[in-house]
Amino acid sequence: MKVQNPHDKFFKETFSNVEVARDFIKHYVPENILKIIDVNTLEPQKDSFINEDLQEVFSDMLFKVRINKKKGYLYFLFEHKSYTSKNVSFQLLKYMIEIWEAKIKKEKTDELPMIIPLVIYHGNDKWNIKTTLGEMITGYKDLPEDLKKFIPDYEYLLYDISRYTDDEIKGEAQLRILLTIFRDIFTKDNKCLQESILRAAEYLRELDDKETGIEYFETFMRYVFSAGKNLTKEDIVEIIEKMEYIYPEGSEVVMNIAEKLRQEGKEEGIMAGMEKGIELGAKQRAIEVAKKLIEINLTIQQITEATGLPKIEVEKIAQEMKH
Repeated sequence: MKVQNPHDKFFKETFSNVEVARDFIKHYVPENILKIIDVNTLEPQKDSFINEDLQEVFSDMLFKVRINKKKGYLYFLFEHKSYTSKNVSFQLLKYMIEIWEAKIKKEKTDELPMIIPLVIYHGNDKWNIKTTLGEMITGYKDLPEDLKKFIPDYEYLLYDISRYTDDEIKGEAQLRILLTIFRDIFTKDNKCLQESILRAAEYLRELDDKETGIEYFETFMRYVFSAGKNLTKEDIVEIIEKMEYIYPEGSEVVMNIAEKLRQEGKEEGIMAGMEKGIELGAKQRAIEVAKKLIEINLTIQQITEATGLPKIEVEKIAQEMKH
């Protein structure tokens, strides 16, 4: 199944890195569960259980892992619409049954592996529904305890990241970027979303592997431009201008994204804004070069030829540097 949803793409590209998934588990799974999970055995699976009708609102990832010294699975269901689903516990149950059926068929066994379900949500509405299947079953909560054992019930772990504060977003750079951008893509106004994008870019400085940083910068910026539908041309220009100072390594990446989006036929308004931003970024770099050349006493003519800036602008820069 080919999924074009930008939320799905960003989620899977990030969580496919087993180190990011392991980072999430270490920081967000409750301690009593974490102590029986061997995170060193975490292994992403290729299986997906979301049918075509629901791929626009759900993504999923399955990880094989040792749980309490036995083979088990962690199943992540990511809900990327702006409102809650009241039947998510039922959806999860169906997916878990499909996982068990697939394992029984493939491995020719009558033993079911453990599955711990986790739901990640980032919508506008607060998640105000219960996290058990029993809550969906009419009259379940009023049954005597000795009768409840005849009715299927389970609970899932919920992460309503739209309610997380900056201090509550933990982990290494890539995980913090994912959670920060997912938190704010629906819930923040344009100005706040800008700040989140720039904060996320700052996190990339923490990565020792600069090539990985550049690759992930492209991943999350493509997500922002695809999913941040309310960003105006002016917003995009401002983001690109500020990015020059916060994460200058990303300048060329932004240019590449602009070209790829043009080829993919994305919205003209976004393209115009990005192109203008790129022009401004190139000009800012030329100004910085001009300043360095002025410091080593090159002539105005030489600086003009080297940077492409108009003579009058180079003279203005030189004059400002004297004061």
